[in-house]
Amino acid sequence: MTIRNGLLVAVLLSSAALGYGQAPAVAPAPVVVGAYAQGSFIIAHTPAVKHLAVSHPTGFELNLQRQTNGSEPWHAWYRYPKVGLALVYYDYHNPVLGKSYAASIYINKAFWRRQGQEISFRIGTGVGYFPVRYDQLSNHKNTIVSSRLNATIQTRLEYDRALTEHLGLLVGVGLNHYSNGATTKPNFGINLPTLLLGLNYHQQRPARPLDTPPEPMPADVGRTFLNLSSSVGWKQRNETDPRRYLVNSVTLAAGWRLNRKSNLVTGLEGFYDRSLRAQLRDTARTDTNLPDVKKAGVYVGHELLFGRLAFVSHLGFYLYNPYKSNKFYYERLGLKYHFTEHLFGNVDLKVHRGAADVIECRLGVKL
Repeated sequence: MTIRNGLLVAVLLSSAALGYGQAPAVAPAPVVVGAYAQGSFIIAHTPAVKHLAVSHPTGFELNLQRQTNGSEPWHAWYRYPKVGLALVYYDYHNPVLGKSYAASIYINKAFWRRQGQEISFRIGTGVGYFPVRYDQLSNHKNTIVSSRLNATIQTRLEYDRALTEHLGLLVGVGLNHYSNGATTKPNFGINLPTLLLGLNYHQQRPARPLDTPPEPMPADVGRTFLNLSSSVGWKQRNETDPRRYLVNSVTLAAGWRLNRKSNLVTGLEGFYDRSLRAQLRDTARTDTNLPDVKKAGVYVGHELLFGRLAFVSHLGFYLYNPYKSNKFYYERLGLKYHFTEHLFGNVDLKVHRGAADVIECRLGVKL
């Protein structure tokens, strides 16, 4: 599932990750500027989109990467990855789908280097815009794009070969995914395996990190903490019901700072999904003695830390679930950002058995 891995890069949402808003470093972090042509095809991942998996989309990307250089402690912890911003255009060569425009942020981690050569893995997320979308009357065949705004997730393997001191030839293979997270339906999403070819301009090659002493172990390693938070989200029940229903949750979690990069967490939470009330009334034979649509669960999870930002992943199990509208377990993937030492916010995707359930916007306090 693309979403499972793709949200990792959203740790780059802070300006600190891109090197902005920091105190001036001894030397500015070098940049890499790239331009790539892309060729793709559409995966028919469900029978409902087979009629659209007939064209071969083509695209173009412009991006700006900043080479981390040790100005923040996490740069060294992750062996100095690049962080970047990409602008991506696709023409789907199909009037039902039209075109798309996207802006994404990403992390690019090299795992093999030789003189003038580099192989890296890139993963990113952002927002995509589709001018053409599903419409029950005028464009009912577009079963994969039902809203103009969509989340985009990108994974990619890249090979960069130096042509000159500053210019590199880039060849890559990747996967692009677009989806609105069930905010509106139909929401089958679009998956694009991609081949790309382009050029990179390297301001500095090879990159040289700052000569800074190793950072000491963070003071809170080995300590426990409590989080209290609440979330809101909205979802559409199906394509025949245009209303968007409010979804709430309340969570009490306990965590432990394992090391520089990781927190382990566990928590109790309750959910109230108002779309289930409408669904239950549509399917029940009587309006009396209907089961409770509220749910309660327990979860365990992990937080991968990048300074104030973290990628969160949870696996939860329902303990109270009178109206069994889904499986007994759920997953959550998302981003957590600490505005202050005690106040944080999240953007999370809650998932049931690989299908998006709701995008949660969370606000909480660290006790």
